[in-house]
Amino acid sequence: MGRFARRLTAVAKVTRDDVARLAGTSTAVVSYVINNGPRPVAAATRERVLAAIKELGYRPDRVAQAMASQRTDLIGLIVPDARQPYFGEMAHAVEQAAAERGKMVLVGNSDYRDEREVHYLRAFLGMRVSGLVLISSGLSEQAAVEIDAWDARVVLLHRRPDAIDDVAVVLDDIGGAQRLVRHLLADHGYPYVACLGGMDSTPESGDPVTDHITGWRQAMAEAGLDTEGRLFLSPYSRYGSYQVALDLLSGPDRPPAIFCATDDQAIGVLRAARELRIDVPGELAVAGFDDVKEAALTDPPLTTVASDREAMARAALDLAIGDQDEALNDRVRQFPVTLTIRRSCGCE
Repeated sequence: MGRFARRLTAVAKVTRDDVARLAGTSTAVVSYVINNGPRPVAAATRERVLAAIKELGYRPDRVAQAMASQRTDLIGLIVPDARQPYFGEMAHAVEQAAAERGKMVLVGNSDYRDEREVHYLRAFLGMRVSGLVLISSGLSEQAAVEIDAWDARVVLLHRRPDAIDDVAVVLDDIGGAQRLVRHLLADHGYPYVACLGGMDSTPESGDPVTDHITGWRQAMAEAGLDTEGRLFLSPYSRYGSYQVALDLLSGPDRPPAIFCATDDQAIGVLRAARELRIDVPGELAVAGFDDVKEAALTDPPLTTVASDREAMARAALDLAIGDQDEALNDRVRQFPVTLTIRRSCGCE
């Protein structure tokens, strides 16, 4: 370590000006090196700056930067429950997309509770995050008030917006469910398909589970089949759906096929069928929605609906922190889905 560097580290905190003096350049160039832009820096100059940073032990003051710019390099992400595989995989995709953009992610779990969702909205927006990605089970009035009170971009992910000015990244949930139920009815000839849906608290519109139920209803109607008495409420958890399925599958009116609104529910149904010694798919077809990684490992492997979560996460980040005018040209971005056909539906 040089005399200049030893003297600085002994008596004061190292600043960006100190790095610039030691590297023989301007503070602006030091900033470009640290932030990888917005302007390019010649390779030789970049090496001098990096060497000066290393010699001085310089660490950027992120708090001071945030105070100056009124923004941090943080992204807020609120999910209903990161323990559920779909939300865990989506959170990982958002974190990867943020890292590509030099951002870090703060994650909060709302546990499907309005007050916790509002708590994290208030906390993250108060931290002056660059943007916030919200996976919500239904925006409360207070949540909407919190969003309106701040100027940060809030992007809904996985849920359709309730208002015309909401910014969202969503799937073709209705179309995906409809296609899968058509496959069960038309390609396999099951006399009807039951549906394991959400709870009484599931929103009547905008929620993916509600859209999955709508797609099921549409496919059944196309086939001239009645849905009355064939929709069953179920928790989203595996254990909760397992308990519902034990009653459903052990009763006198066991359905020939079940479409589950989520893969977690379908995995619970598969466990109940195994316990009751019901052959899947010989005696019962089971299908889900989400294509979580474990869907390929169930016994039998689960037929489901897949989506490109990485692309959705990148789109959400683009909307949250991208160019404001450009990003808002398309407020709601809908991604297509694909059928992932495996053995649980009867396909070999």
